[in-house]
Amino acid sequence: MASGSAWRSAARQLPLRLTVGAFFLNSGLSKRNADDATAERLHQFATGTYPFLGKLDAQKFTRQLSAEEIAIGAALLLPVIPAAVAGAALTAFSCGTLGLYLRTPGMRREGSLSPTEPGTVLAKDAWLLGIGISLIAEGLIGRRGPGATALGSWRGILRR
Repeated sequence: MASGSAWRSAARQLPLRLTVGAFFLNSGLSKRNADDATAERLHQFATGTYPFLGKLDAQKFTRQLSAEEIAIGAALLLPVIPAAVAGAALTAFSCGTLGLYLRTPGMRREGSLSPTEPGTVLAKDAWLLGIGISLIAEGLIGRRGPGATALGSWRGILRR
């Protein structure tokens, strides 16, 4: 039978994984067939902070961004993906967007970490960073062996 701590772990992760996963999946799907103007706007914004992205054309950049968001959303939504893996993907992505927030002029109030109105869109990614780190920590602390997942205890129940 499944242990009580495994069920508690799954219950703690479920709201985080469902809400953030659905958000990422929707965001990625909405960029999948972006028009040229949208792709150009996204690409210009990203290359202002990360110049190496200028090597990609706008449509290719937007398709890759879309694929990354869809993959992160799927990793969060699929209970077979370990919490630490899903959390690592979310953490890496949010670090990139927080870099945009910290390095792009006009996103923060002068001499402060407080966001301006346009900066609020990126500042919210601090929550995503916290969620990602929490999933990593819970995944590593609650790990019971190779391939353990937050819902790994369901395997025993499903085998019956």
